[in-house]
Amino acid sequence: MFSPRLGCSSISFRHQPLPRALETIRGAGFEEIDLGALPGVCDHVPFILDEAAVGQVRETLVGSGLRVRSVNGDIGDLNAARTGPQRETRSVHLRRLLQLTAEIGARALVLPCGALDHEPSRSLEEDLDLVAAELIYAGDEAARHGLEVWTESLHFFRLCWNPDRARALTERLAGSSVGVVMDFSHIVASGADPVEFVKAFHDRIAHVHLRDAVPGDIHRSIGTGEADFVGGLAALAGSGYRGHFSLELETRDVTDAQRPAAAVAAGQFISSLL
Repeated sequence: MFSPRLGCSSISFRHQPLPRALETIRGAGFEEIDLGALPGVCDHVPFILDEAAVGQVRETLVGSGLRVRSVNGDIGDLNAARTGPQRETRSVHLRRLLQLTAEIGARALVLPCGALDHEPSRSLEEDLDLVAAELIYAGDEAARHGLEVWTESLHFFRLCWNPDRARALTERLAGSSVGVVMDFSHIVASGADPVEFVKAFHDRIAHVHLRDAVPGDIHRSIGTGEADFVGGLAALAGSGYRGHFSLELETRDVTDAQRPAAAVAAGQFISSLL
């Protein structure tokens, strides 16, 4: 029904408890997911992630029969320096997320590109240095588990909200294993072009999120915004991208009751382009 390279993020059904969201995704015909673990955005993974919580989420995922491509998580503002107990708390949370990622058979943990604020907490250069250092550290930890770390290097609501900042962050990641997640909606919301993003970052793109947008607004269903999916997906194919894609339909233009049908329609449209 859908391309085997196309999955659906559990964030698309964040209003449902995890078991129900997985049933909905499987019922729509998808076989692969990204797992949302973003406190305040998608609570499908408990923020207090102890051994019991890891085991519960693992059992739920295994029972669903769905493959997991990545875990979309958050360990705090990476441009906020942490010392002492705060750093240990962040490190423990990172290790638990990596444990979960490994135990559910996912390939990567996705971490943010800084705080939910365009303004740096110090200077932009210092903040970018700190975010890059934290991502590289996380990538090294992930490698111990046979995993990868990816970052959504352009996220309209976070520190790296436009192509210039995404480029500055990515330059700081040179030589590391940290991959880039390309999100069509955040690129368009920032006023940028997905085709140009591919040209700039093609050698680091490890995963792709799909949702529509207009400048300033990421919450559009596919086909109702201005994202050039035809051109962007063609550019990815032309660049040699062979990774996977995930519908992250955190939209505001359909009701929750309409969301499963909207996901199916989006899946069919995107599959026709892959």
